[in-house]
Amino acid sequence: MKNYCIYRVFSPLTHNLMKMLNIELIHNIDTEYSADSVEWCPHKNFRDIFACGTYQLEENKEGEEEKPCQRKGRIYLYEFEKHTKSLKELQRIETAAILDMKWINCNDNELPILATATALGKVELFQLEDAELKLIDSIHLKSDDDNILALSLDWKQGSGENNENQILVSDSKGNISLLNRTNERNMEILKTWHAHNFEAWICAFDRWDQNRVYTGGDDTFLNAYDLRTESRILLNKSHAAGVTCLLSHPVREHVLLTGSYDEHLRTFDTRAMRVPLSEINLQGGIWRIKSDPREHNLMLCACMYHNFSIVHLADLNAPTLMGEFGEHKSICYGADWDLNFDEGDDGLNMATCSFYDHKLCVSRVS
Repeated sequence: MKNYCIYRVFSPLTHNLMKMLNIELIHNIDTEYSADSVEWCPHKNFRDIFACGTYQLEENKEGEEEKPCQRKGRIYLYEFEKHTKSLKELQRIETAAILDMKWINCNDNELPILATATALGKVELFQLEDAELKLIDSIHLKSDDDNILALSLDWKQGSGENNENQILVSDSKGNISLLNRTNERNMEILKTWHAHNFEAWICAFDRWDQNRVYTGGDDTFLNAYDLRTESRILLNKSHAAGVTCLLSHPVREHVLLTGSYDEHLRTFDTRAMRVPLSEINLQGGIWRIKSDPREHNLMLCACMYHNFSIVHLADLNAPTLMGEFGEHKSICYGADWDLNFDEGDDGLNMATCSFYDHKLCVSRVS
């Protein structure tokens, strides 16, 4: 279904002038299952591809014998043509419910790999080949626990022979696991530690210090750990509710962004994290933060029960709400920027998805 609609956002210009920008709704898709994750492929040869993950709870029907609820999911693979703005579904895969997905930022001579965190407590790896995702590996975080959910994951970023081979995973029991891909391309668990008293909603590598990782949990705590000593080096209590998302800034060293159920987007200097550099209330719990691929100053935020918001963060001490995208009528979970843009282009595309209305949107920000 194609539907064009205009939303307004604001962009701060020099001399304190404000210019109206447009968000143009291009595609509005019914994902059938509740949608909660969108990830655009970063591989240079596949940047027209993105994946959408879903989560569907199958409850017991009236009169049926009581049994544990089943959480099923589906991965959709799409191709978006930036010039014609056409959207094509390439594939759909039936899986366990998906809670998070990440593409590995691999070398140009390698095929893209998508990692998923599932409601069965598994991390699964899919390789993109011939416009299809193919399952190549799977590992259970804790094989003797059927009630554990893998909640979030992050690939180790960087260059070098082994730097892409580690995955950090958080789970519903408050644990963090560090996974490694061996030379045989099989996953193994290197270590697991207990980080939070309740759900560990999010985890992330520091993009500038590969020995440091961050975790956020429903206990409201933001933690930092040193992987060399396997010890916690920071406990931050700035958040008034659960910490739900993290972004180690891709181009600014020592900068970490956090989102929380307390509806505040916070910016921290990782050298002095006792208090944030700045914060802004976005009127909804923040589930994901994505920086724009051009200058990394626009933060696309999924604000759960409110909307999708775009925050301008060129000045780390003065975040500015540029606008809000109100097309979604349910919980706003998944968001990502299209990485396939031309340098001379005056706009960017984005994909967003929401839960109970099982809606996926592709839009143009210009």
